[in-house]
Amino acid sequence: MGKSSPSDIESRTDNARAPQSFYPPMSKPWFPWLMPTFVIVNVAAFVYTMYINNCPATTGRHRCVFPSLGRFSFQPLSQNPLFGPSTKTLELMGGLEWILVVKEGEGWRLISCIWLHAGVIHLLTNMISLLFIGIRLEQEFGFLKVGLVYVISGFGGSLLSSLTLRSSISVGASGALFGMLGAMLSELITNWTIYANKGFFLVLFFSFVLSLDGLTRSIFPQDMICHIRNQNTNVINIFCGLWPFPF
Repeated sequence: MGKSSPSDIESRTDNARAPQSFYPPMSKPWFPWLMPTFVIVNVAAFVYTMYINNCPATTGRHRCVFPSLGRFSFQPLSQNPLFGPSTKTLELMGGLEWILVVKEGEGWRLISCIWLHAGVIHLLTNMISLLFIGIRLEQEFGFLKVGLVYVISGFGGSLLSSLTLRSSISVGASGALFGMLGAMLSELITNWTIYANKGFFLVLFFSFVLSLDGLTRSIFPQDMICHIRNQNTNVINIFCGLWPFPF
């Protein structure tokens, strides 16, 4: 009485020796606030640039595109086909120009130029792409890592641009955006084993890259060096993106 049978003892021993499965808790996605903030900053910078541009006062109201917008109207399409300000205004606002960076020591333009855009078409292309890529990366890795990739990639693209483009002004977040694409590719490579449909994600990624590059080339057909710079920056930023993301 009060004694356990041998079968009960064996049953408890087997249960004690049974392997215990452990699944770590799923990490909670980060709330994406930095990338939308960057979009707001870029849009605000463009609006302020158009305010400073004041096409009716500098070019003549009859020559401006959409003159009903007043000082926010666009330069003539012969000067800027992207519906934006003049080259002089972009230079005033901090556009990247080699002679000003190298000869005048205005190194701040390497950062300021990534917040400026040549026109509405340029701005929409970059901001839609940034939201599509940046929000997903920020949810996965947090604002600090993604923000570093954005700023470092933008600075790297500006630096290479200043070394190669010496006859024109460079503006836009293309360098930062291609850095984000490099980070997305690094995330795909790092987490390769967890994707069920790997071919689909690869096709989607490269289709997006080629579509973005093709659209940008059609917008800036005269600025081929700029896009060569972006492709080289993209390769560099793949490794830059691998650095802050955990394996």
